[in-house]
Amino acid sequence: MSPQSRDAFYAGARRDLAGPLDGVRVLEATTTWAGPMCGCILADFGADVVKVELPGGEMARRAPPMLPGTDPPVSFMHATVNRNKRSLTLDLRRPEGRDVFLRLAARADVVIENFRPGVMDGYGLGYAGVCAVRPDVVYVSISGFGQFGPDTDRAGYDPLAQAMSGFLSLNGDPGGEPVKAPTFLADDLGGLHAALAALAALRHRDHTGEGQRIDVSLLDAMLFQSTGYLTLGALGVELPRLGNEFRIAAPARVYRCRDGDVMAGVLLDAHWRKLALLMQRPALAEDPRYATTAARIARRAEVDALFAGWLAGQSVADAIATLLAAGLPIAPVRSYAEAAADPHVRAREMLQDVAQQDGTLRPITGPAAKLSRTPLRVRSGAPALGAHNDEILREAGFDTTAIAELRKLGVV
Repeated sequence: MSPQSRDAFYAGARRDLAGPLDGVRVLEATTTWAGPMCGCILADFGADVVKVELPGGEMARRAPPMLPGTDPPVSFMHATVNRNKRSLTLDLRRPEGRDVFLRLAARADVVIENFRPGVMDGYGLGYAGVCAVRPDVVYVSISGFGQFGPDTDRAGYDPLAQAMSGFLSLNGDPGGEPVKAPTFLADDLGGLHAALAALAALRHRDHTGEGQRIDVSLLDAMLFQSTGYLTLGALGVELPRLGNEFRIAAPARVYRCRDGDVMAGVLLDAHWRKLALLMQRPALAEDPRYATTAARIARRAEVDALFAGWLAGQSVADAIATLLAAGLPIAPVRSYAEAAADPHVRAREMLQDVAQQDGTLRPITGPAAKLSRTPLRVRSGAPALGAHNDEILREAGFDTTAIAELRKLGVV
């Protein structure tokens, strides 16, 4: 399929639906990032996601830095991961709060929670409790180490899963200290796998009428995305830390140009032949000491030095233009600020101007997937705490008097 314009891609788009999950109801009792990320993905896909928080709000609302110019201040975390949702404050620790939650769960297709195993059971809101009011529910539990196993009771946070998975052991410069990912990598992957599993479970329910529980751990998500290294580790294969080098290719790494850095490399033998000509070393193109991936990996330091020496004399712009013209992979090493200014990023709608609580527009990260028939978008900014309390409770059948009583009791 040849490249096409944005308008051509969306030529058959429907504008009457929030997304492909329009009509799906999700009840989310989560905090921080992994659970909210699961709900965020489903909300972006068009589900009606009700986020339940204690009356004081969850920590993501208070995490710095705040979006510049927002009043009241809006956390970057809250703005990013809680967009497209509705907000309900509810004290789940109170019997009245439990009853409200179960009333909402009886109408939900999916329930998401990411507390330590046993917490929701203690509130009477675990899988068994929700099944009593919604037998075919898809109940998603996200935790650090899962609902069973020797480590299930451990506190589970993103960097702990990164460390225990083996990821930190390979991340960083050779000879340096282990380095965590700069993003919430385990949380992101846990939320992503949970959302994918929820969609699969909904598909199963549509065919069989059966609901089920989903157990996703941050550790399992990190291990699944370990590029097969868990298998190599189990078999005793040595895995040295390579920093910016690639285990399966050479030359390939970050290189310094005259005015900045680029990520570039040779992934195919055909790439090497082209690169040898660009570097004015044509004799190396078919030389058996360099012509194959295995041969180049064995001479990694030598071929890296050759490529690095050639790039050192180039500007970033010239290096990119030259390698791209030859069909070779290269990209500039940019800051997030530079990425945000990229016309391609804007054209792909990875930043969307979204109204925040105070009405100011701020650029919020858009959905990654593009669906031609049911386009995804950031439909609404992250809500103020309890912004939809009355609306949600009325939908669940509470009248004005009952809502006032819940508010008087401090349950909402």
